[in-house]
Amino acid sequence: MRIGIVCPYSWDVPGGVQFHIRDLAAYFIRLGHEVSVLAPADDDTPLPPYVVSAGRAVPVPYNGSVARLNFGFLSAARVRRWLHEGKFDVVHIHEPTSPSLGLLTCWAAQGPIVATFHTSNPRSRAMIAAYAILQAALEKISARIAVSEYARRTLVEHLGGDAVVIPNGVDVDFFAEAEPKPEWQGDTIGFIGRIDESRKGLPVLMRALPAILAARPGTRLLVAGRGDEEAAVAELPAELRSRVEFLGMISDEDKARFLRSVDLYVAPNTGGESFGIILVEAMSAGAPVLASDLDAFVQVLDQGEAGEIFANEDADALAEAAVRLLADPVRRTELRERGSAHVRRFDWSTVGADILSVYETVTAGAAAVGADERTTGLRARFGLARD
Repeated sequence: MRIGIVCPYSWDVPGGVQFHIRDLAAYFIRLGHEVSVLAPADDDTPLPPYVVSAGRAVPVPYNGSVARLNFGFLSAARVRRWLHEGKFDVVHIHEPTSPSLGLLTCWAAQGPIVATFHTSNPRSRAMIAAYAILQAALEKISARIAVSEYARRTLVEHLGGDAVVIPNGVDVDFFAEAEPKPEWQGDTIGFIGRIDESRKGLPVLMRALPAILAARPGTRLLVAGRGDEEAAVAELPAELRSRVEFLGMISDEDKARFLRSVDLYVAPNTGGESFGIILVEAMSAGAPVLASDLDAFVQVLDQGEAGEIFANEDADALAEAAVRLLADPVRRTELRERGSAHVRRFDWSTVGADILSVYETVTAGAAAVGADERTTGLRARFGLARD
């Protein structure tokens, strides 16, 4: 099968959607399918052979964050060229309602189109204003996938229609078989995320840290991710700052070793999460998980059976739970075992097969994907009309 996948976010800026698409492409390539991924990328970004650059992305506020997206006349032309050259049996678009390559592809393509919805935020004013344009694009989609029940509910309530729930995938064995790193072991709490993005919750964890250290002075907080490290500890008492170690950006291999090493992984995210891939990765590595009680996180953690939860943005509740878990190796072992068993449902052997089944359904008896030469009106202003 010839599969085209559209990534909305810049390939050179790590994120959950990019990782999902990368691993999905690798899964299909291993099965012998031909895969091409269209993604924004800077000119000097090294790309795997299956990724086609749609040009440089620009920062756009989206879903409570700042996403690097690609949208406009030149991007539209590149989408059409990619579709023409690809002769795909199916095109899989991610985040089709964002101002990105996904929406441009919806406008430009005709034929079997699958769309995955990752976002869980309610519809914004901009989305309300653009609803008629979005609806015209969404009507062309053959099948919809939501990465969680929370994302599906958002789609149903705010855009209409429905979707099958297929979670994000993880190579469970990659994390489970990683070697722990001795310097990251020993009464350690782990956090991975963008330091400067408040919804990732690091400020909540920092507010909880003095109480954690008062109860367990030997604890260390290991932080992996990009951002302003000095600003991150600015509110922390000076004598406690040495208990926080910033590792910067780490490789996939080191992320797996990090999660295999820490005594407790904390996900204090405050909102805007429709799934929680880092929780799945942590469980895959055998890390006991403590997470805020976001709907999506509670679902990923099997209603709290595969990891513990605390009240969102409540630093005192986070500190109390962390101190209790760090002092209870039996409970942490129990969480490791439950998480390791639960996480198998997110392995690519299951998730990839489910997505492939969707592809086979929409392509049965259908012609290959091509450029839609009927594109007119407002959409034509973006270079999508007949040449």
